[in-house]
Amino acid sequence: MIFWKIFLAFFIPGILGYGGGPASIPLVENEVVQRYGWMSVQEFSEVLALSNSLPGPIATKMAGYIGYETAGIPGAVTGVFATVAPSLILMIVLVGILFKYKESPKIKRMTLYVRPVIAVLLGVMALQFFVESYQGIGWLQTALLIGVSYLLMERINIHPAFVIAGALLYGGFLL
Repeated sequence: MIFWKIFLAFFIPGILGYGGGPASIPLVENEVVQRYGWMSVQEFSEVLALSNSLPGPIATKMAGYIGYETAGIPGAVTGVFATVAPSLILMIVLVGILFKYKESPKIKRMTLYVRPVIAVLLGVMALQFFVESYQGIGWLQTALLIGVSYLLMERINIHPAFVIAGALLYGGFLL
């Protein structure tokens, strides 16, 4: 029964908390502190502070921690799953609708309009990474990482995950 309560404590705020983790924090606090009494307000604020200090989505970190404190590792898994389940369900439904109507001219036009937007967003992100890298480690190191990455991925066909891991090791040990 505890797992069902953990699931509901994070699933309901995930559905109602439009706007992501920060919008669902008051709803999670209501469930965890007021409804189920798993934590005090002070404990919840400490969990919130810890979640804010770590990288990644706030809601999933809080769900994992509170679920773990409440019911161990299965509770953490239940809490995290309940947090991502509303988005997961919605994505599955939307993909199902897109596949059902994939031959529709309106859907084809919509995907044609979305592709350039995604390309521009990825280009802007790549440019920001380049500028930050240039400012942080200099022109030579940035050019070396770009060149080696290009050769490894495009010419030797090494999986990008291995290239990223290699770049992390290079930066961790040599920079």
